[in-house]
Amino acid sequence: MTQDIYAALRDQVVAALRAVAPDLPDDAVARVEVTPPRDPAHGDMATNAALVAAKPARMAPPKLAAALVERLRAAPGIAAAEAAGPGFVNLTLDPAVYRALLPGILRAGTAYGDSAIGGGVRVNVEYVSANPTGPMHIGHCRGAVVGDALANLLRKAGYAVTKEYYVNDAGAQVAALAWAAYWRYLQAIGTPLDEDAFAAQVPGGLQYRGDYLIPVGAELAAAHGEALAGPGRGIADPALWLDTVREYAVGAMMAAVREDLALLGVEQDVFTSERALVAAGAVDRVLADLAARGLLYEGVLEPPKGKTPEDWEPREQTLFRSTRYGDDVDRPLRKSDGSNTYFANDIACHADKIARGEAVLIDVWGADHGGYVKRMQAAVAAVSDGAARLEVVLCQIVHVMRAGQPVRMSKRAGTYVTLRDLIDEVGRDAVRFTMLTRRPDAQMEFDLDAVVAQTRDNPVFYVQYAHARCRSVLRAAADLHGAAATTDAALADAPLETLTAEPELALLRRLTAFPHVVEGAAQAREPHRIAFFLYDLAGDFHMLWNRGKDDATLRFLQDDRPVETRARLALVAATAAVIRAGLAVLGVSPVEEMR
Repeated sequence: MTQDIYAALRDQVVAALRAVAPDLPDDAVARVEVTPPRDPAHGDMATNAALVAAKPARMAPPKLAAALVERLRAAPGIAAAEAAGPGFVNLTLDPAVYRALLPGILRAGTAYGDSAIGGGVRVNVEYVSANPTGPMHIGHCRGAVVGDALANLLRKAGYAVTKEYYVNDAGAQVAALAWAAYWRYLQAIGTPLDEDAFAAQVPGGLQYRGDYLIPVGAELAAAHGEALAGPGRGIADPALWLDTVREYAVGAMMAAVREDLALLGVEQDVFTSERALVAAGAVDRVLADLAARGLLYEGVLEPPKGKTPEDWEPREQTLFRSTRYGDDVDRPLRKSDGSNTYFANDIACHADKIARGEAVLIDVWGADHGGYVKRMQAAVAAVSDGAARLEVVLCQIVHVMRAGQPVRMSKRAGTYVTLRDLIDEVGRDAVRFTMLTRRPDAQMEFDLDAVVAQTRDNPVFYVQYAHARCRSVLRAAADLHGAAATTDAALADAPLETLTAEPELALLRRLTAFPHVVEGAAQAREPHRIAFFLYDLAGDFHMLWNRGKDDATLRFLQDDRPVETRARLALVAATAAVIRAGLAVLGVSPVEEMR
């Protein structure tokens, strides 16, 4: 059988189905699935073939299932086939099938599970994309981890992936950052204004008061002296300093963002500046293209029901016909004063990706942006004329807890727990793995005590401990038999017929499911499935380890049973290899030993 045991078995099921009902249309065959049964007692796998093919085959589902069972029982590698329920077929495989796949795992190493299912399709994954107005916080962290792991997963599944950060450096928030940095500059040169007096003169007030801007102000003072200040070191005309301070502050914030991302193990391929796109005329070009295609018009939107959004005006505006592409209402792209909306700039950003040849755009956003999804998908469909599509992954908020209580705010940031504080507290691996132990659309409590506990309830410890145990067995074997005899390549040639105990076969079945899990997780855009798989795999390994304590015949190393020992070492080495392959997708380090 091939690397993906589920795909190989599906081929056998389809062959049996074609033999029983040779005139089946292709669309019926395409709906045939082979999946794990809900109850492991029902066998290794189950198929819906009789259910989806019964009507076009003009046979009752139980009758078609019985015919499939008859053929599948005679198929190579299938130990048992039974009809169940209204037309399912449950299958049990010969253990030799699983054993035959073990050498391939050892030879592939961390490449095990690599798939061609993506077919080289170009996918752009945009994540984090925080306003460069301060340190990254816990909310950014979840999106960063989910986006990075998703990009890694898609690459493993055969997609051509670009990781992107869209720098929102053209809006009002960045102007507010510039005012805050300017205040720190005035402080650095000894301004007589106190903070509240300064804030009273700032349009919209002083929004960013964290200590993180103090060094930015000092650097501006060192570079410019008092040249940016007004009389008596007071506030000068913004026309004299705003661009300079904004550019410097954004650069400083993005440098800090890159440092934080590096601490988290995130390295993005592309950083796209919103401000640069606007300056290059990208927004004007995309609006002109939409207008030329009759997708823009001047009009007044009806006031929305409920809460009024920020982009609604009771005046004539330039509107995009987003309802043609599935949106609920048409959307404004230019305000009545002629300025562009944020939506217009975001369309230009996505048009830029499409122009670079990206076929699938995946954005990872906070859950508070859920109302923005339809309009952005409509825009991508319009700009690409249906050639590209936008998918959005929404991440819910994360609450940081200690001893059952919310963690207090960060003084440095002023208003929130920073990503750097979190990594310093528990480590990168704990942060990344824990963020992937829930679906991204589920709210999460990040318990600082739980993520450092050395218990089964701490998934990252449990999985890393399994890898450390594997490595300790292999080190002990190397001491006894020599390092050359215990490499993955050497163990790939070990005879495996002695792997017959149920705990060994359970571990084998789990290992051989990994390629199927990778493909399913990639197609569903759900990297957390890999974390769940690793936890279950670790559980299977720890169970075998513990059984060996009670039953001497299941111990990994037995001097008087060299054939059994080599087979079990192969199983241990394959387990370690699959754990490493899965952790690589999550961006988490395997550990050699627990300290």
